[in-house]
Amino acid sequence: MTLFRKSARMPAASETLPGRGTPLPLPAAHFVSGNPLVPPFAAPLEEAVFGLGCFWGAERLFWQLPGVCPTVAGYAGGDTPHPTDEEVCTGRTGHAEVVRVIFDPRVTNYAALLRAFWESHDPTQGMRQGNDIGTQYRSAIYVTSVAQEQMAEASRRAYQERLTAAGRGTITTEVRQAPRFYYAEDYHQQYLAKKPGGYCGLAGCGISYESRSPA
Repeated sequence: MTLFRKSARMPAASETLPGRGTPLPLPAAHFVSGNPLVPPFAAPLEEAVFGLGCFWGAERLFWQLPGVCPTVAGYAGGDTPHPTDEEVCTGRTGHAEVVRVIFDPRVTNYAALLRAFWESHDPTQGMRQGNDIGTQYRSAIYVTSVAQEQMAEASRRAYQERLTAAGRGTITTEVRQAPRFYYAEDYHQQYLAKKPGGYCGLAGCGISYESRSPA
């Protein structure tokens, strides 16, 4: 995560960087929980993918929630295969910084993850979060099932009502089927557990989210 790189326009196909054919090196286990970071994940564990700005603070947000097993920092939503941080920060991969969240539905649920997502960042800022400006910092929910899509869309409508009532702007969060997830570099994984005083760009709107069931 390189601070303050500024590219607020999605790249055209002709501008997309080529990337590489092999994954970036990854630690064997989660620095905090010790759980494996790569699939397969044992049943009944489920997957969710969220982008809410810099993934350092976002990953810590989710690994601290009950029922979350491993979390992984990565890139998704673009076209460049196995990108590096430097490539993503050029704005020429199309990727967002995201967190893959593996959770146990016997302990928590997708609605709880959505609540944490909405309350922990400003989803009205387009291609930025606070001082972090660029397409990689956009707000995104990448769903892994029809049920997740329905819940995500319903939650977006519900939170928009809350924001509108408070005089805030329009949600720009991207909601779509989860594209391929690419792991971020080793040093990004569980970054704020390794460097507790490190940068965390998370800052919500100060407006609570009220969970509603999808129509």
